[in-house]
Amino acid sequence: MLDLKKLSDVFGMKVFTDSGEYFGELVEAEIDSNRISKWKVRATRESFLSRSLGGAKGVLIPNQLVRAFGKDIIIISQTAIPGTREEGQVQEDSPF
Repeated sequence: MLDLKKLSDVFGMKVFTDSGEYFGELVEAEIDSNRISKWKVRATRESFLSRSLGGAKGVLIPNQLVRAFGKDIIIISQTAIPGTREEGQVQEDSPF
């Protein structure tokens, strides 16, 4: 059975890469044509984002890089890390 969530229930969830690295915290979704196109992930003090982005507050992650939603966490592709590329899918340097 499919477990549905309200969009507001996912905000604040911790985001991890598929390699197990803590990436940040989900804060917002960008919706285009009734579909989620991007997720805004905030850099938190202990996250990979805060260590690698310097002064940036976060990044936009294209929805196609989201691999899985759990009850408490979200898993994204390792290619979502700014500076990594896989077939041109990553939006580099896209702080919000």
